[in-house]
Amino acid sequence: MEQKPYIPPEKSLPEYTIKAFILGVVLSIIMGAANAYLGMYAGMTVSASIPAAVISMAILRLFKDKNILENNMVQTAASAGESLAAGIIFTLPALIVLNYYTEFPYYLVTIIAALGGSLGALFTVVLRRAFIVEEKLPYPEGTACAEVLIAGDKGGSHAKPIFYGGLFGGLYKLLGSSGLWAGTVETAKMVGSRVLYIGSDLSAALISVGYIVGLNIAFLVFLGGAIAWFIAIPIYAAKTGNPNGLSAIDLAWTIWSTKIRYMGVGAMVVGGLWSLVKLRGPIIRGIKAGLEVAKRRQAGESVLRTEEDLPLNYVIILIIAFVVPLFLLYLHIINSVGIAAVMAIILLIVGFLGSSIAGYLAGVVGSSNNPVSGITIMSLLFTALVLKALGLSGIEGMAATILVAAVICTAAAIAGDTMQDLATGYLVGATPKRQQIFEIIGTFFAALVMAPVLNLLIKAYGIAGTPTAKANALPAPQAFLMAKVTEGVFKGTLEWNMVYIGAGIAIVLIILDEILAMKKSKFRTPVMPVAVGIYLPLSLGIPIFIGGITRHLVNKARGSKVEEKPTDAGVLGAAGLIAGEAIMGIFFAALIVANKAPSIGFSSNILGILLLVGLLIWLYITGKEE
Repeated sequence: MEQKPYIPPEKSLPEYTIKAFILGVVLSIIMGAANAYLGMYAGMTVSASIPAAVISMAILRLFKDKNILENNMVQTAASAGESLAAGIIFTLPALIVLNYYTEFPYYLVTIIAALGGSLGALFTVVLRRAFIVEEKLPYPEGTACAEVLIAGDKGGSHAKPIFYGGLFGGLYKLLGSSGLWAGTVETAKMVGSRVLYIGSDLSAALISVGYIVGLNIAFLVFLGGAIAWFIAIPIYAAKTGNPNGLSAIDLAWTIWSTKIRYMGVGAMVVGGLWSLVKLRGPIIRGIKAGLEVAKRRQAGESVLRTEEDLPLNYVIILIIAFVVPLFLLYLHIINSVGIAAVMAIILLIVGFLGSSIAGYLAGVVGSSNNPVSGITIMSLLFTALVLKALGLSGIEGMAATILVAAVICTAAAIAGDTMQDLATGYLVGATPKRQQIFEIIGTFFAALVMAPVLNLLIKAYGIAGTPTAKANALPAPQAFLMAKVTEGVFKGTLEWNMVYIGAGIAIVLIILDEILAMKKSKFRTPVMPVAVGIYLPLSLGIPIFIGGITRHLVNKARGSKVEEKPTDAGVLGAAGLIAGEAIMGIFFAALIVANKAPSIGFSSNILGILLLVGLLIWLYITGKEE
């Protein structure tokens, strides 16, 4: 049963307003700065869509002339800052690790951030209809954000599950971040020469993501983790042993991060290409529909505002306008017209592919769990091989590779965020064209502060393992990964076997999925969720799987009501849990930056597990009783 937009297409509400613009820009800058630190510190960022939506609702409530579409515009612009920060901090600090820079030039970071991010938003214009309208991907965080906006607009009983979920999720995150329990509960044991590992993040947001995407997708993410951690890691450990005498847990993580993780990259490359092949029909239809809408408008016909994307001729002009300065930047650094042109062509082709994969994965596992770094490694490998073949070597070749990958990474990060925001807009009844413009506006303003924030962090803390590192240096794990992959290609030390094995796993899953499709099975095996499961830690896949099981049990308890109304109050509760954890995560990041993060002396993982089980029971009861 298709869900109709909350605000019908024939009804028009103010979306572009001065207060929405100001609030969106301010929140974009704040979210970008906060997540730049968080990404350098922990290797991950916190999705800003829901926190921005909640903050926007609270502030706009002070005005009489407010509406849900205005709130949606604020979260669209604000979330761009967080995604842009992810794209930048996952890549550019690798240049510090490689000793190419000790401090970033303002122009370099700003051009890459503003233009790379905007390219990601533009690439998604032709994907919106394919992924959101035709394929109807779940977009768990986009759906959650829409539920938050709608419940806030309706008020009363509709807002209760979100309110309680936000309260519970925020409190749970606060207690965990304060040290009352570990973020991850894990154990590992050596059995002969094999290492066996099991672990789970204690996260209300992750079980909520699993609840929203449902059991099929949640199981496939877990399956990917099981392939990596229960099969591949023990086999690898048995073959190579433990020459450095690491503990069982450290050995498992080391094997995964340096070897097995690349299986996920291989599976992602094949899965991404196959997804585009499978979706070529919807994508082509989306392009044709966009051209048809443009013709109808030129002929003076009325077009539903919910069908209006940015005109494709404008999109093409803007893409050219953004690529030319990037080409000139590369020319300035590399001093070779031919190589700079190749770099620009790579960022266009691989950038579109990476943005498409990111947009698809945001629809499957959400923006927070979107493996943008995996997509970036894919682009790193391709770019490094091409540039090496053209004769680049040493630090020059590595720096050129990182500079191309940085654009692709920011494009992919913004693309995933844009598709998530457009999914929210689709559910609330927003105008896609206006959201696409606001996404670019948010990207440009957030880009203006990326270089100062990066340089401030480098001066204050430094990056661990570099000459400028301070006592409390930032680990910057993703940037280190990018630097080591690039070094591996140029020095010939990268193990390609894992990439090929991952590609082989993807091919097997594709064949199985086609067989299940022919049999019209409800259970399917799309590659990308499994690839994500291999690439991400097992500790993320387990709570997602548990959330999916909870949703399955709720659907069984509701019986025929599932067909009557595919969503339930549990989705609202899950949206609240995600919102609470995300808002508290950003608040805690600010406390860390200010060096005022609270710490509790007492610690009990059992308490964290019991409280999480309590949240699962609450989620089940909330969903079942509607």
